[in-house]
Amino acid sequence: MNALPPLPGTLAPPVSDPRARDVVLDYAGMDALVADLVLPSDASMYVMSAMETSRELIRHSYYRYEFATVAVTHSLFALEHVLVERLAIDEPLQDLIERAADAGLVPAELAAELDRSRLLRDKLTQGTVTSAALGPLSAIAMVRAVFDAVSLLLRPASVAEAPAVDMSEAQPEDRLARLWEEHRRALYPDSFRGIDVEGVELTLLDADVAGLVQRELNGGLDDSGIAVLWACIADLDKVVTLINSEYCVFYFARLRTMAKLVSARYLPTAT
Repeated sequence: MNALPPLPGTLAPPVSDPRARDVVLDYAGMDALVADLVLPSDASMYVMSAMETSRELIRHSYYRYEFATVAVTHSLFALEHVLVERLAIDEPLQDLIERAADAGLVPAELAAELDRSRLLRDKLTQGTVTSAALGPLSAIAMVRAVFDAVSLLLRPASVAEAPAVDMSEAQPEDRLARLWEEHRRALYPDSFRGIDVEGVELTLLDADVAGLVQRELNGGLDDSGIAVLWACIADLDKVVTLINSEYCVFYFARLRTMAKLVSARYLPTAT
């Protein structure tokens, strides 16, 4: 009988991937990044397994950067499985996403994000991109879209097929509150403290937008607050395209998204 080779001595702890060092301070920081990727309790074991694996791949991309891209492609197993069951038809993923959007099962904006993940998978298959195509932060946004879509698709038909207007009215408020909670947990990019971009001091911009969002959630903005908000949006539009750090771009892009969600409440209605 062949004996197994002796076990090696104490294994060295894993080392963080230097490409992920700007995302969080340490591995524990990855918990906050994946905190809102909550598994749907009513999913099948297959779907739960695929989604949980996707979430954990993002978490472990702290040690291996490529895991982030793999997380996105793996999450599509769950999405495709749920779409086939929900629509009762077996077609290519692109067609399934389009059918779900046409049927009002997922919002058009979410469907577009899902198709971005599908395109990434196709490019990987064709060899036009590598598994290092995405960093953890970009992957989180794409996997979150799959989690959101699966949750919508698993709802009972009577709920999922309710008039779209009811969902669209509640969605911006829910999204603003969720993004605010996510932002409160996020670490400010240390390497950009005291830095200004094209005359915009990033730390002050962060504080201004955060204060405006908090005021909006606590009751609303007055005229002076709205004026400051528009100035902040102009600054955010300018700096986000000029920042050369993935984490910092993600941080300020989230600020911009929140600012624009707030501003949408103060746009004049069409007559």
